[in-house]
Amino acid sequence: MRYRYELVIFDNDGVLVDSEPISNRILAAHLTELGHPTSYEDSIRDYMGSAMHRIHELIQERTGRRLPDDFDDVFHGRVFAAFERELKPVVGVADVLEKLAADGVPYCVASSGSHERIRVGHRTTGLDRWFEESRIFSSQDVGRGKPAPDLFLYTAERMGVAPERCVVVEDSPLGVQAAVAAGMDVYGFTAMTPAAKLAGAGQLFSDMGELAALLA
Repeated sequence: MRYRYELVIFDNDGVLVDSEPISNRILAAHLTELGHPTSYEDSIRDYMGSAMHRIHELIQERTGRRLPDDFDDVFHGRVFAAFERELKPVVGVADVLEKLAADGVPYCVASSGSHERIRVGHRTTGLDRWFEESRIFSSQDVGRGKPAPDLFLYTAERMGVAPERCVVVEDSPLGVQAAVAAGMDVYGFTAMTPAAKLAGAGQLFSDMGELAALLA
């Protein structure tokens, strides 16, 4: 089967692993504990798809107060413990990865999350079989997370594919902005995000089972 693109770049949280409900529930509770009242809906709206540095920047901008130095460690500890208990792969994504691998289509993951977060999620859900180290890219690698295009441009360079020959599969407005800024096509996954918020994507889909056919 022929495909439209030379590289498929997957976001991780909400696209490969169904982690957004877990991590946003924990983030909202943690911020609230620290005196920054945040609902689950607030967290989804303001932080979904963000690198950790953006959470720190937004809180300081809004309140004039810095988050504690151990904020990231405490948050990740709670998230990883919850992942071990609750995390599942996004329904249908294993079939997509199996098809891409069988058809020889290069793919990888580029996430705002840390390498450790990606790895913990993949081990817990069994997706690690599809992602050796050379296929994993994190905002840690570039310093600036989404909506900056840096991560996607770095990923394309490392994978040896021109940006215009890449497609990004994203479920957050920040991720869509980053992919568009990188000059890449974007397919917006609307399982958790209203389609209107992913308006910059060239293609929208709500069922991961549709993706392989859309890419072909």
